[in-house]
Order: sequence, then structure tokens, then C-alpha cells
Amino acid sequence: MSKKYCFGVDIGGTTVKIGLFQTNGEIVDKWEIKTNTQNHGSAVLPDVVNSLEEKLKEHSIDKEQVEGIGLGVPAPVNAEGVVQNTANLGWGYKEVKREMEELSGLPAEVGNDANVAALGEMWLGAGKGQKDMIMVTLGTGVGGGVIVDGRPIVGSGGAGGEIGHICVNYEEKDTCGCGKKGCLEQYASATGIARLARIRLKKNEDSSVLRECELEKITAKTVFDALKEEDKVAEEIVEEFGTYLGYAMANLAAVTDPAVVVIGGGVSKAGDILLGYVEKHYQEEAFFANRHTKFILAELGNDAGICGSAKLVIDKTGK
Repeated sequence: MSKKYCFGVDIGGTTVKIGLFQTNGEIVDKWEIKTNTQNHGSAVLPDVVNSLEEKLKEHSIDKEQVEGIGLGVPAPVNAEGVVQNTANLGWGYKEVKREMEELSGLPAEVGNDANVAALGEMWLGAGKGQKDMIMVTLGTGVGGGVIVDGRPIVGSGGAGGEIGHICVNYEEKDTCGCGKKGCLEQYASATGIARLARIRLKKNEDSSVLRECELEKITAKTVFDALKEEDKVAEEIVEEFGTYLGYAMANLAAVTDPAVVVIGGGVSKAGDILLGYVEKHYQEEAFFANRHTKFILAELGNDAGICGSAKLVIDKTGK
């Protein structure tokens, strides 16, 4: 019996990450191409198809051996593989699934990039062996995916799992990038943690190593580095961050009852020290039946998206 393959594609605003997988989960090859966002991103999908076809030739794989192409895109995606708009690809309304199938001649499955990253971590990463999990990605913003019974929650318009825009502070006066106020993203993202630090340092003149840095140059890494030096002000800032994120996860757990919460993104590079602050506040607010939930760091890094995209195809074909 000939081997079967699929592609996992993670489309970002700067690069497209691509993986060639066997349907048993083995990664055969992975690479990147530049994302061409000119002319409203009209070249993005054709560029992907050209790259896939070149890779099949390189590995001497017949197209008939390929089960399909999975794609993660940075936008809400509905069940039909349609996006209404994207922030950084230049796409407006786009029937991504249909266009990809017409261009490639292969079946295609499409999902939101954060949802497929969560699926990847469940399949081959930190959530391996679990079917119910929440993944939170702490980067410039806060992304996430909610997996229930092995499948991402998509929602009617493709916006399921937008964890970053849960309201966690009804008293907030500053506006989130989404236009709302008090979103989790304003406190738990890398930019949010830096914002909490600036607010705290302006309150009083308490001694802190953070004062060695200009206010506008403080980053989440600066804060966690100071925490590791047992800086008291940094500890207060991380406590506040942990409170917001821990309480938000407790609220989500009351709805989805996850076995694990996987934390990824740039902020997660702070390591295990981060988990303690979040889990402590989660346990303070968690419904008694949700106190079993474990907090763990993501394992796949930049490969989560390609792995999850490939899993979309494998789940569809039942392999």
C-alpha cells in the first residue's frame, strides 16, 4: 500500500509556513515562503499551490497520494471555509476552501490560525492524549482555541475561541484594539503586560530594577526578568496579569471543562514561573468540578499551525 500524505499550511502576514506530512503524523518536510500581500493578497493562494507542487516533485510523490491541504488563516473562518475579512493579508470576502480546491485540484480544509494551532498542540504537542483543552497564545495580542471532544469550537461566523476579547475588567477606560474596553488582551498579551508595568510604575516611586529602563521601552520580558531577580514591583505586575488570565480561564472552564490549558506565544518563553501565577488565581475562582485542570506550556512553537492544519485534513478523511 502506497503512503498517504497531506499538507499543513499556516498563512501569516509575513510568511507562510508549510509542512508535508504522512497521514500518520510524521513530518516529512517543512519550509516557508514569503506572503505576498500586494493586490489584496491575490497571489497568496497561487504561491502556496506552486510551492506545494514543487515539493511533491522534489519528493517524487504523486498527487494521487495526497489526501488534501489544510490551511490556517488569520481571520474568523466559517464552516464553509469562507472569510469575510483579514487584518493583514489584504483579503476581503474570500471563499478560501473553494479557491484552494480549484487551484490545486485537491480537497482543502480551512480553519482560523489560532484554532488550528490549538488542534496541533492537542495532536502532537503539549495536549497530546487529551480531547478537551484550551490553548491561549500570549503574543502581541491574545489568541486562543477551544477544543471540545477533539474538535475546535468554530461558531456560526467562525469567531469561536476569540479568548483575547473576553471582557475581564468592566471599569477599564482605555480601548482595546478591537474597539471594546476591558478585554483580556489589554492585560495578558505582551503589550498588555508592558502596559500594566507602566501604569504601576507611575503610581509611586517604589524601588525597582524596572526603573533602569525607559517606561516606553519596558517589555513583558523585562518584567519577567525582573521577577526572576525577586523584584517586588515586578511581582505585583505579574500577580495582576495572573489574576486576569486565571480568572478568565476559570470562567471558560465552567463552560468547556478542559483537561488542560496550554499556554503558548512569546510570553510563554518566561517558562514555568508564569504558570504558577496563572494557576494560583485560576484555582481561586474555578468551579469545584473544574479544579482538576492542569496548566502547561505549549511545545510545538511555530510548528503548531502546520500540524493543526494537517490534522484538519486527517480528521476529515478519517485516517
